[in-house]
Amino acid sequence: MASNKDYFADEVGVLSPNQLQVDELYAGEVGYLSASIRSVADARVGDTITHYDRKAESSLPGYEEATPMVFCGLFPVDADQFPELRDALEKLQLNDAALKFEPETSSAMGFGFRCGFLGLLHMEIERLEREYNLSLITTAPSVVYRVNCVDNETVECSNPSLLPEPGQRRSIEEPVVKIEMLTPKDYIGPLMELAQDRRGEFKEMKYITENRASIIYELPLAEMVGDFFDQLKSRSKGYASMEYTFIGYKESELIKLDIQINGEPVEPLSTIVHRDKIACMDCECDGRKVDVLALMVGF
Repeated sequence: MASNKDYFADEVGVLSPNQLQVDELYAGEVGYLSASIRSVADARVGDTITHYDRKAESSLPGYEEATPMVFCGLFPVDADQFPELRDALEKLQLNDAALKFEPETSSAMGFGFRCGFLGLLHMEIERLEREYNLSLITTAPSVVYRVNCVDNETVECSNPSLLPEPGQRRSIEEPVVKIEMLTPKDYIGPLMELAQDRRGEFKEMKYITENRASIIYELPLAEMVGDFFDQLKSRSKGYASMEYTFIGYKESELIKLDIQINGEPVEPLSTIVHRDKIACMDCECDGRKVDVLALMVGF
């Protein structure tokens, strides 16, 4: 109902556990429907299906369309693999309606795609490389920032290269999440240190059991989309777990970092970082570790 598309149902049935075709599905039954739906966007998970001639008055409650929160650029190392990358993303999208992608071009990196993902655990680039035998260059992950301009207009920006010029913007807001880390008490210190290093704001800690604690922080989503989960597992020897929820936007001292290669700026490598982290950064570029001097633009 949300997509407002209509299709002819070729087959309906139930799982018992194999697919078993039936003539009709009745209220309260759990079953499947087969139709010639060519786009996953026309039948997203959680949407309501109703009869064409006897439409329901309203959709079932609780449906919300998945909105990408994390973005990055994907470029094939071998330019000839661009068609294969496009096909791989299209196949991946069949199983994941939250995935969004659009073509992106760079004079330095060639043809690629700007991809939007649902969250940090969702950004499994290794799956593309492993299942589709691709060698990829991944740009720094980014989130959706809100830019408050001097003309009182608010612009949402997920691509750092499209950030309004310094003279046009008044402030930048970044998405903030509440994260709860569950950990054995032996790893409380290392995990609190991790959250503090990622600009986290401590909120609460409580013991669930004698040996297990819950630690709650608020921190920028941008600090989580990289290696936060890997670091959490590493510092807790694999025993800690986490979950997070989006709570809103918060103004912060953010600036744009441009990276130049051979004196030429490479827009896909641009990123937005906090002022406190701008002095000198290490950047992983095409498998080589290089020291990148920050070029500050604006704030």
